[in-house]
Amino acid sequence: MIDNMKKILLIVTLYVGLSACAATDALHKPAGQAVASAHPAATQAGIDTLNKGGNAFDAAIAVSAALAVVEPYSSGLGGGGFWLLHRASDGKQVMIDGREVAPSNAHRDMYLDAKGEPVKSASVDGALAAGIPGLPAGLVHLAKYYGRLTLAASLQPAIQLAEQGFAVNHHYQRMAGFRKTVLAASESSKGIFLNAGEVPDVGAIIIQNDLATTLKLLASDGYAGFYKGDVAEKLVQGVRQAGGIWTMKDLENYRIKERDPVVIQYKNMRITSAALPSSGGLVLTIALNILQQYDLSTMDEATRIHVVVEAMRRAYRDRALYMGDSDFVKVPISMLTKKSYAQSLASNLTIDKATPSQTLTGLNEWEGHDTTHFSVLDKAGNRVAATLSINYPFGSGFVPAGTGVLLNDEMDDFSMKPGTPNVYGLVGGTANAIQPNKRMLSSMSPTFIETNKMVGILGTPGGSRIISMVLLGILDAAQGTAPKSWVSLPRYHHQYLPDVIQHEPNTFSDEVATELVQKGHRLKSVGRAYGNMQAIAWDKRNHYISAASDPRGAGQAIVERVKR
Repeated sequence: MIDNMKKILLIVTLYVGLSACAATDALHKPAGQAVASAHPAATQAGIDTLNKGGNAFDAAIAVSAALAVVEPYSSGLGGGGFWLLHRASDGKQVMIDGREVAPSNAHRDMYLDAKGEPVKSASVDGALAAGIPGLPAGLVHLAKYYGRLTLAASLQPAIQLAEQGFAVNHHYQRMAGFRKTVLAASESSKGIFLNAGEVPDVGAIIIQNDLATTLKLLASDGYAGFYKGDVAEKLVQGVRQAGGIWTMKDLENYRIKERDPVVIQYKNMRITSAALPSSGGLVLTIALNILQQYDLSTMDEATRIHVVVEAMRRAYRDRALYMGDSDFVKVPISMLTKKSYAQSLASNLTIDKATPSQTLTGLNEWEGHDTTHFSVLDKAGNRVAATLSINYPFGSGFVPAGTGVLLNDEMDDFSMKPGTPNVYGLVGGTANAIQPNKRMLSSMSPTFIETNKMVGILGTPGGSRIISMVLLGILDAAQGTAPKSWVSLPRYHHQYLPDVIQHEPNTFSDEVATELVQKGHRLKSVGRAYGNMQAIAWDKRNHYISAASDPRGAGQAIVERVKR
């Protein structure tokens, strides 16, 4: 009898506790909604979708698809990405893995010559460089399992943009100029993205009727509209005629994967980020676990930068040494995420002297200019951080005829040969070697940050520098700053090899630069600003929302507030 009473009391206590939590969650809702993306048309597509009754996940579909139309140099139906979701109704957090996979006929040495050396540009330019796309499947999955609206409704803004066209801006011109030769080598790409073989003028309208047709088939037929039938046949035929190795089975067998995100505790912050095959969450874990041992707020600027760089160096070294698609290789995740492991990594970190990368055990030989990111928060508190890519600007530069689909060149993100750098200078080992149906390692790092006072949503493009940019944003947010500060920070980066601090022009004062050099660092300006961070913050104390789009880009952040 006493045991039964105890059970009843326990059940009542749990019920009351859960009810109280539910009531608290109901009170803690944002006073509005926000979308921040790299292009105003995509941001507006997200806001319009929210205002039509969609939730943050419907808006994510609309923004993803719109960016596929208006930012062909960064993402598209021929690429992939990661969508990090938080569902307010039950607190579920999940990463939707829409990363590309290697074709079934891919093999470890496919980009090496007879002497075992990498063939220049073979993994970057043309049809052979393309992995099987995951972005269309991601949109279908979001609509089926998380959205309120139909897939067709969420895709409508993108279809309209493809049919009516968008205006070329200066960034489009720069990227098209950079990849002009590759785009001109594909008749379909040339006809869509160039003007008689030349870079279009600013203000010229890019219309993509074939892409609109493909989007309509995706809207009406879902998965089968892209991965089977007419579109799939045209994709495979075009790829194989251009020297690629895709098959119909490769497309038909592609599947989205739901993964548990990486969760990191850094001081009073709970950070949720991308899991493998993104290296973002694990690299951030290692770096933040190292930095947890220091009080950065008490350090002068040069010393603080030095310590952050040393954490980056060690975390990126582990990326090169251990990380790959965990469905194919055993990654020592438990070891890499332990605080004690970070303490051992920091054992040779000194405050006054740089650690030469060659002295760290691992690879002693030596990712994109673009990619895109957006952040969404709806009135219910649902949120999405999504980073999408086709890798290098304009991906492989190849469009299979009749599809409008610009293909990625994500195969370059595999390690073609241990110790050999990819197009972004990142090295890798056997864990990231090419295998059929394997996902290539990524740096994309969509991230949530939470304290008892606020929620943040952030991420950025930038290839190998993505993780370091997100790290700097997290450290800035830890000081109580707002998204405008996160996205505007001067940026610096270290990725283990090459052994230099890469930085934007004017990031360091002369005094700080001199002190860093005296500590043994080599500095290298990348010559231009980089990254395009999109961020949202929700102050849970007053329900206030703020959002910011990186001033380096042409994006837009929109916040719509409601009265309570």
